Amino acid sequence: MYPSSALGEFLRSRRARLRPEDLGLNAGVKHRRVAGLRREELAPLAGVSVGYYTRLEQGQSPNVSDEVLDSLARVLRLNGDERDHLHRLARIVRVKEQARPEVLRPGIRLMVDSFTEAPAVAVGRRGDFLAWNPLGHALLAPHWPFDGDEKPNFILMDFLELDFSRALYPDWEQKARDDVAYLEGSLSRFPGDEGLTAMIDELLELSPEFRALWNEHPVSNCASISRDYDHPEVGIMTLTAELLRTPDDEGQGVTMFQAVEGPSAERLRRLTELVAAAAR
Repeated sequence: MYPSSALGEFLRSRRARLRPEDLGLNAGVKHRRVAGLRREELAPLAGVSVGYYTRLEQGQSPNVSDEVLDSLARVLRLNGDERDHLHRLARIVRVKEQARPEVLRPGIRLMVDSFTEAPAVAVGRRGDFLAWNPLGHALLAPHWPFDGDEKPNFILMDFLELDFSRALYPDWEQKARDDVAYLEGSLSRFPGDEGLTAMIDELLELSPEFRALWNEHPVSNCASISRDYDHPEVGIMTLTAELLRTPDDEGQGVTMFQAVEGPSAERLRRLTELVAAAAR
């Protein structure tokens, strides 16, 4: 289950990144014991009492209104993704329910197979590759068998297969942050997914890099991301990944990769040729 402390942890992480002077307040004591805004500085700006805000951080105010959440989002300067995440966390405090098991929808597999000139993969809420086309496999996991019964989890690969992932992603730190944001969003939408929470616990135990990022609570919808990929056979390509989520929001989606015309597109075409030649 998603911990009841999740809302408070997220609010504290966003308080910590603001300074009093950011909001026109007098910083007062020069050296503070805790970084960021104090509760007594934040609460009046959001239109709530310090006691109420304290209870909110402690998970003791299950009926917080949308108006209060929006006010907190404004004062904490949350972006759109973070504001939506805050609302989801507040709803989790009110309602906890078991998530249904994840099963790949046949239509999603057909969609992945329909892309013949672009890498495409189907991903699940936990970061599992549920399906891939030949180009998607060649780009993201060429060291795994294409037709194997088991497919890897891209987040586990990125944090636990560091030699591979750091070689593939020149900006590994940003990729790792995006991975954590993906999990943070999934967990807020599927708080009852025991497989998801078990995987996060495993990463917290095994990866100091994951542990540090998880404590920062990065948030992003991960819908459109441009990133460099250093493929061992064709070199560095800048590709944009578009994540198309299913309308029923079961946590599955299709990610398609595209390159702007130029050197990256040429290298992607070269990879397409290599994959086609290997299949003959």
